[in-house]
Amino acid sequence: MKKFFLIVFVALLTNSLSLSAQGSVALGSYSPYTLFGIGDLVTQGTPYNKSMAGVGIGVRDNRYINFLNPAAASSIDTLSFMVDFGVQQKNTIYTGKGTTGGLGENEVLKNAYNIFNMSHIAVSFPLYRSSAMVLGITPLSDVGYSFAESETDDALVAELGDIQYQKMGTGGLYSAFAGASATFWKRISVGAQAHFNFGTISRSSYAIFNSTSSQRTIQSGWQYALRGITAKFGLQYVQPLGEQHFMVIGGTYKLPCNLGGVSTRYAYALSSSYTDTVRHDEVINGNIINMPEEIGVGISFKSSAKWQVAFDYTLQDWSNTKFEETPGIDFQTAKAQSFKLGFEFTPNRYDIRYYFKRVSYRFGVYHNQSYYTLNGSQISATGITFGLSLPVFRFYNSITLGVDLGERGSLKNDLVRERYANFYIGINLHDIWFQKPLYK
Repeated sequence: MKKFFLIVFVALLTNSLSLSAQGSVALGSYSPYTLFGIGDLVTQGTPYNKSMAGVGIGVRDNRYINFLNPAAASSIDTLSFMVDFGVQQKNTIYTGKGTTGGLGENEVLKNAYNIFNMSHIAVSFPLYRSSAMVLGITPLSDVGYSFAESETDDALVAELGDIQYQKMGTGGLYSAFAGASATFWKRISVGAQAHFNFGTISRSSYAIFNSTSSQRTIQSGWQYALRGITAKFGLQYVQPLGEQHFMVIGGTYKLPCNLGGVSTRYAYALSSSYTDTVRHDEVINGNIINMPEEIGVGISFKSSAKWQVAFDYTLQDWSNTKFEETPGIDFQTAKAQSFKLGFEFTPNRYDIRYYFKRVSYRFGVYHNQSYYTLNGSQISATGITFGLSLPVFRFYNSITLGVDLGERGSLKNDLVRERYANFYIGINLHDIWFQKPLYK
């Protein structure tokens, strides 16, 4: 296992720049850790949430769309129509220690990879009095890797010529959701969201012979076209603490999701002029991957127009979820947990003289434990976030900027350490519906 994972890492390092230069594959992620399961689980929320470490379960704010808790949709103003969409850039430095392929025992290898992609789009609008609806689509998971190694067995090389083995993974899952929320007695808000999860994950392996060999390239692998429906429920309770301060307690529960669809096992013999199908088995299955239930709790304390501090905790137990086994890999599913703490400060939201007093400044810290272990170690990420929202024109229109600096994995147990700087840009558009002009 250790040798295999290091070979994968070394190959990722030596191939990442060429893959980026070719630009032939659009990836939402690029990491050796996406070899397993459904890839990297994407941090949910808008740049508003992500610039505060991803908190949102116990957050109510009428200026922004917050779809992390279905109950938060009703926090918008009665006649408000809001649109939020964003883009993100991921910049990662990979580090590992070489022990194979002629590398020194403690030689440190480094490389980098950058990705730019759209992150989300969400729309929110009122329904009736203290109720509202939210619609949107966001990435759920990303798969992205491409690496290669050469055959080192002298007997095989002498008989068949140079052989290169390549592996590539692409794709991911998306979640389209629609939800509604209502507030009762000005204190209690309840909400529900329906989620349609869908996407395609492809994992391919190649055995490539040199041009003088009589052997043809062999391509084999799996492709999953997945889809599934689930639901998420939310609750928020507002407790005033004096005239200008209040506390919000929130909770969410997301039902398990059985991802079904079509799984295809294939193998082809390729040449420059034709392709022979060695194997092509399509199986329609209503239960390919089981995504477990998710439980979340959150709490926030807020001054109505000045500051806010919030904490979220989420738990998702993947221990009973089964994935395709990879020979020689010590991969086990585990409990995924997240701890998030965020802070927001606005000097004076209504200042008419100094623009930067109306800007909202944010900061956060988080620790996320992934849904699997490798070499007996659970892969975790720890980081800090910060950002701001720049008011534009009138109402709550703004441009939100966010930065996420963190580290995932480690150099222990022959794993890979990833240090990343992710940048988020969100456009928040706000308007008033059913506004009656007054003519005199």
